[in-house]
Amino acid sequence: MRPTGYIPTVRRVAGAGRGPLLVVAAVLLLGLAAQLVPNPRYSPRLAAAARGAPTEGLPWLSVRDGRVVDDLGRAVLLRGYNDDALVEYAGSPAAPLDEVDAEMMRRTGADVVRLPISWSLLEPVRGRIETAYVDRIVATVDMLNRHGLYVVPDMHFYPNWGPSYGGAGAPRWATFPGLPDIPAVKEDNVRKNLSPAANAAEVYFWSTPDWQDDYIAAWRAVAAALRDHSGVAGYDLFNEPRPGPLPPPFFERAWMWPLMSRTIEAMAAVDPNHAWVVEATLFADLPTFTVPLPVPNLLYSPHFYTGTLVPPKFTGDRLRIDAEMAMRQREAAELDAALWVGELGDDHNAPYGPEWADAVLDSADDLGAGWAWWQWRQDDDNWRIRSLDGSGYDTTFLPHVARPYVVAAPRGVRGGRGDGVRGRLTIRVDAAHADQPVVVAWPS
Repeated sequence: MRPTGYIPTVRRVAGAGRGPLLVVAAVLLLGLAAQLVPNPRYSPRLAAAARGAPTEGLPWLSVRDGRVVDDLGRAVLLRGYNDDALVEYAGSPAAPLDEVDAEMMRRTGADVVRLPISWSLLEPVRGRIETAYVDRIVATVDMLNRHGLYVVPDMHFYPNWGPSYGGAGAPRWATFPGLPDIPAVKEDNVRKNLSPAANAAEVYFWSTPDWQDDYIAAWRAVAAALRDHSGVAGYDLFNEPRPGPLPPPFFERAWMWPLMSRTIEAMAAVDPNHAWVVEATLFADLPTFTVPLPVPNLLYSPHFYTGTLVPPKFTGDRLRIDAEMAMRQREAAELDAALWVGELGDDHNAPYGPEWADAVLDSADDLGAGWAWWQWRQDDDNWRIRSLDGSGYDTTFLPHVARPYVVAAPRGVRGGRGDGVRGRLTIRVDAAHADQPVVVAWPS
């Protein structure tokens, strides 16, 4: 039985299937228009929340004054891991996710899992939602919630537009097979940035409502199925939106923020109970252009790979890391959102790998920001915490990520930097603190 409002089919738009040539030809005009129009303001209409009792003992979460808060008004830090067990990758299955994973995550002190999901599995045939996949998402959320872990479902696109072009994300029908592609190469950035077919599909998606309506309908199906789960912290609407051919800030003004606003409004019609997670653009470490997005319960989720995937490599100087984190905090404030870094990570065996983790997580501690490490379980031994076959854990690196921290802090209580290697945490308590329980995560 499914909640009222569940959307089993997708409305198709007149003009579906038209080629990308006209769209691509209009890109320069869109860029010019984005420069000339005043700063836009997007104001989606949202229904009032209709929250029931908390599920699995996890309080409902909201965003207030730039902080995630629970139903007692305590500031809540969401810290944990990514796990892509539900993602469809081209040519290779994702690692599994089981009860042992959830229990071990919890023992490291985690209280959240960012859970990437695939539009390609939600709508493999255009106009038809795959309800069995929606059921898998719900079952995974339930399993993680039983272990005290909040979940942030994330509509995942990486590294290319979708499985048709060697990546994860869009369904195979959302492509232009008549255009040339670039074969898979060792460095996926080559294909991602230079494939005519993949780039045309991405431009078409961002610049017209045609495929966007399907993407929104897929999200509505997920939101309708999870609307009564207090253990869902929010919905991460689009993983790593990538400017091009419109550069920042024109991509954000003309395409990204209008789609985020429209998606939030459509999802809130079936689920007004959860937070909305919007990401920074993926364009090296350049800033993301923000516009007013007056919606409640907004989280801003840049991904942080400064000094790892974004060169130059970290060699011990924390100034660049602190500056990047401070810039992202300013962008969150401009959006009236809480800062939550949805992805961050490094090769554990790289020079300064543990030191990079210490520096970035210290910076997050200083700002009181949450985060999710990339990632928990995968086949790359240099990045994972648990091995693909489940046989072992990177216990040497894990203490740099599994840090003690204040999970829920009443007014007047604040945690400082946690130290997972030495097992230390400083907590500041003001004399006029609120009389509520303090929750501390202490990794075992």
